[in-house]
Amino acid sequence: MSQPKDQPKKRFGSFTDGLFTALIAALIIRQFVVQAYTIPTSSMEKSLLVGDFLLVNKFNYGMRTPDWIGIPYTKAGFDVPWFRFPALWDPKPYDVIIFRYPEDTSLDYIKRCIAIPEQTINIVDKRVYVDDKLFPFAPEGQFIDRRIFKRSEGKYFFQTFKNLGSRDNYGPLTLPEKMYWAMGDNRDNSSDSRVWGFVPHDNIVGQGLIIYFSWDSQVPWTKFFNKIRFSRIGKVIR
Repeated sequence: MSQPKDQPKKRFGSFTDGLFTALIAALIIRQFVVQAYTIPTSSMEKSLLVGDFLLVNKFNYGMRTPDWIGIPYTKAGFDVPWFRFPALWDPKPYDVIIFRYPEDTSLDYIKRCIAIPEQTINIVDKRVYVDDKLFPFAPEGQFIDRRIFKRSEGKYFFQTFKNLGSRDNYGPLTLPEKMYWAMGDNRDNSSDSRVWGFVPHDNIVGQGLIIYFSWDSQVPWTKFFNKIRFSRIGKVIR
């Protein structure tokens, strides 16, 4: 008894249909729920290290529809009307947030949210105050420069937003509506709101969730297994 000749075609068709469905599902999840990011700079050390791979929750702050269509990893494309779904809650002080860089929205930045709309930010001798209360410093944050620049020294050593002081003494400044203040945990080596100003609410993409992999590019390939920071895998971002 002869076998049906179209069976291999049916199997191939089922495979391609399943692959296409999985791809669409992955794209939907990436756009609306969870997305992977890589830490490229040291501005969040040592809370987040260069080479950390993390998952970002895009659901809590309100899922966004695509606002740009084009060729990935290039600027070839065009903006499209977009919509944000209702959020479970808005970003809060101390959240680690991912956002579109205000001066170039094709870039994603990751910093710690320091202040929310209508709060007042003030920095005195490296200490950050929000509404006159000392903001808690991240346990794994760091200062790498013992110098403390006076407010009048800002224009010489660290160009600041609105010229309201220096890197270490800045403000006070009250945030407008729908604007946030973000700073790196590596306070002396971070280009953040002290430099380029407010983060608009519309720019905020999501909240850091967990480190799923970590890779130390400084370790030589001859010590391959030492390149993987196993102790950081599974670390919840706080």
